[in-house]
Amino acid sequence: MHTRRAGWFDAAVDRAVIDGIELEYEDEGVGEPVVFIHGALIADAFRPLLSEAALADRYRLVSYHRRGYVGSSGPGGEPAGIVGHADDCRRLMSHLGVGRAHVVGHSLGAAIGLQLALVAPELVCTLSLLEAGLLVGESAPAYRQDLVGSMGRYAEAGGNLAVHEFLERRWPAYRHELERMLPGAFEQAVTDAPTCYEADLPALLDWRLGEAEARKITQPALVVLGETSVGLHPRFGETYRTLLDWLPGAEGVILPEATHLLQTQYPGPTADALARFLARHPI
Repeated sequence: MHTRRAGWFDAAVDRAVIDGIELEYEDEGVGEPVVFIHGALIADAFRPLLSEAALADRYRLVSYHRRGYVGSSGPGGEPAGIVGHADDCRRLMSHLGVGRAHVVGHSLGAAIGLQLALVAPELVCTLSLLEAGLLVGESAPAYRQDLVGSMGRYAEAGGNLAVHEFLERRWPAYRHELERMLPGAFEQAVTDAPTCYEADLPALLDWRLGEAEARKITQPALVVLGETSVGLHPRFGETYRTLLDWLPGAEGVILPEATHLLQTQYPGPTADALARFLARHPI
């Protein structure tokens, strides 16, 4: 089991034991439930967003650490894969008595949200996808090569360097901002690196979402792109356009100056965009 590093967040964390899997979670606020699914590497990337009044004052906010992150159970045996992580989210919602929710996913977490909407559409009222980690279109081979290269870099150079390079490619100025926004986050990411590189990235490489599957997801969907991400890798813009084309109920928003960790970098504008979208599509 991974551990919380010194200097990590002091927020109270509850634990759910579901079919032998322990998941750390936080369940705060009153109102319609919003479930947040984090991506690879930084398990608490949503934390700055969750304190924004636009969300915290209006909604019940449920966030959790996926398997292998911080104090949740390690991946164990056979890795969960995207399908298994979607099932974890479904079972956690049931444990908390959440029958239907707004679901927000970032990067790989957005892939999990899409999978949840496919297999359990009755649970998902709306779907907010923050720079979804998908291999689609002309950029897919380069993105695949990037992920495979990251896994190789971790294997040969270790967590510190691999995490640094992974973050720098997605948020070039992260060194100046991450510690201020999330004290201890880099060290925790290094601790959780085995989950990212040995379980999460292979799971994403093995998962597929095509147009036919995407068109089955009819819930209102907010597709979010950081303006600066467009210049970092072709896949960010192409994934954004593809999801807007494939998802029947999709609408898009581009956050000025934001990069891939937009919810950490610019939590206020991100929260405002989410709050406006959720208010238009109540449960």
